[in-house]
Amino acid sequence: MAKSESIGIIGCGVISEAYLRLAPNFRNLAITAVADIVPAAAKARAAQYGVRAVTVDEMLKDPEIGTIINLTVPAAHYDVSSAIISAGKNAYSEKPIALDAKQAAKLVAQADKAGVKLACAPDTFLGGGGQTARRLIDKGAIGTVIAGTAVVMSHGMEHWHPTPTFFYQPGAGPMLDIGPYYVTALVHLLGPVKTVAAMASQGFKERLVSAEGPMRGKKVKVTTPTTINAVLGFASGAQVTIATSWDVWKHGHRNPIELYGTEGTMILPDPNFFGGTVTYSVRDGEDTEIDTASVPFGAPNFQGRPGTPMRSNYRMLGVADMIDAARRKREPRCSGRFAAHVLEIMEAALASAEKGRFVTLKSTTERPKPLTAADARRLAVPEALPAS
Repeated sequence: MAKSESIGIIGCGVISEAYLRLAPNFRNLAITAVADIVPAAAKARAAQYGVRAVTVDEMLKDPEIGTIINLTVPAAHYDVSSAIISAGKNAYSEKPIALDAKQAAKLVAQADKAGVKLACAPDTFLGGGGQTARRLIDKGAIGTVIAGTAVVMSHGMEHWHPTPTFFYQPGAGPMLDIGPYYVTALVHLLGPVKTVAAMASQGFKERLVSAEGPMRGKKVKVTTPTTINAVLGFASGAQVTIATSWDVWKHGHRNPIELYGTEGTMILPDPNFFGGTVTYSVRDGEDTEIDTASVPFGAPNFQGRPGTPMRSNYRMLGVADMIDAARRKREPRCSGRFAAHVLEIMEAALASAEKGRFVTLKSTTERPKPLTAADARRLAVPEALPAS
């Protein structure tokens, strides 16, 4: 039996709770310490989950900790991940992996040279929804994908997040904050992107924070585009239109991602989550719906904010896969290389909008290998998987 990996977290904001809460779903790993630039935040989270609160420097120097999860704000992702790698530890970052593609490439090269693993959220494509869609695509259920749409629209984050300032700064905005779920899902299914064309705008110059917390009633200055519409040209020949906006009060788009193939159509569940229903039809025939609750990492298991429905949430799956990759000397499915390509796609959309021209990507990537049932059993505790 493999030795349990001791894991640290840097950054004790809202998202850290999900990682700490869901870590027990996975084998041979344990979050043992947390750190934050605000010591009180680390102490509070440590007390909540029975782990140690330490300084960032103490965590980087701890010989027992082999992997660190970087949950800092986007502007700090590069520096913190670089420090983790320099300390000789595996680094798993929240998205985006860095603020730009050049920084991302540097991290990938640094991790390769150091002989450690680098991976990045989102890992939702490893869930039951993403893996079911992948199996159908690979076996030709809808033929060759010609086109598609991806839509993520709302009126922003200030109505629920207590400190939403960073969402409206460079490195975030809807394309770089929510877009990674959608772009990652698309690259996982269709492969790398070659060209991008886009337009962008900023609907509001300021945002009024209405969420409960220290900033309630305060205004946040917007310094990044909040509506971005792009067309992604994939190396496979597929063209997918992606619309991301935090300037929309209501809309009628009910399907987050649709793919149109030579032999049919597929509708994917929300890539923010791990499960959901995958629907496909052959030519103009009847829809076939596949509920992925019985697929590994597809069952609803988590309630977020009060009043929201139960969702499938298996955060830490990407971390578990990265640790398994280190042990088996393979590429993580959420690898830094994969995340760097996803980041360059989104960066290209912003650049295209700014410059008014097509942008050709410099990087490419391979599709991550499918996550098999055997892989799931190796990564997760039996209680986290559907009964066989």
